[in-house]
Amino acid sequence: MQITKEQVFVWSRNIRLFHWINVVAILLLIALGSMILHSKTFGIAGDGKVLLKTIHVLVGYVFACNLIFRLIIGFVGKGYERWHKTLPFNSGFKAEFTEFKAGKKQAYKGHNPAGKLMVLALLATMTAQMISGLVIAGTDIYYPPFGHYFAESIAIDKDNLAAIQPYSKENVDEVAYQAMRDIRNPFITAHIYVFYCLLFLIPLHIIGVVIAERREKSALVSAMVNGYKYLPKNNTDEH
Repeated sequence: MQITKEQVFVWSRNIRLFHWINVVAILLLIALGSMILHSKTFGIAGDGKVLLKTIHVLVGYVFACNLIFRLIIGFVGKGYERWHKTLPFNSGFKAEFTEFKAGKKQAYKGHNPAGKLMVLALLATMTAQMISGLVIAGTDIYYPPFGHYFAESIAIDKDNLAAIQPYSKENVDEVAYQAMRDIRNPFITAHIYVFYCLLFLIPLHIIGVVIAERREKSALVSAMVNGYKYLPKNNTDEH
């Protein structure tokens, strides 16, 4: 039996802008981060490495602002911007997931249950990456929001913070500097491991979208461009 479908608006402009800004920012951060991580292999050192880290941090600010924006509208936005429509915490999720695994439902207005789990995993890893990245930016090249605090913590002359530069020992108390590096180490470790988690989750997400589109045939990819999905007519399910 042929199912009649209708065009239904799901994803707001806010969600679509967040998604594509996030895609571009993450791809750039992965490329830049890989070059920093393997800088010796690429023969990058000194000023070149500082420049690379600076660009990485600047792109990171775009990523962080975009992510913070998404976290906020999850609480104050409308429709499918809100977390109770997007994350697997609603009261009926367990039954919804059981129904999904059994293949009893073929189309979802928002994310299907597997999609909600993926959104949660991606949000958790991106938030961890943002926080660790901001701390590293402060300890590595002394950039905001923590750069001034760390620079002041290692300065011999607190009135001459401008003298403190990446890879320079001028005006740096060696004991305080080592203490700062000790604080930094767990954030570096977290940043690297979360980076690898993202490298695993991103292709898994893409594979999930392909499988869901083959199953639902609701124009999942184009919906993240124009906001509209194609769903069975008279489908009143708000999941």
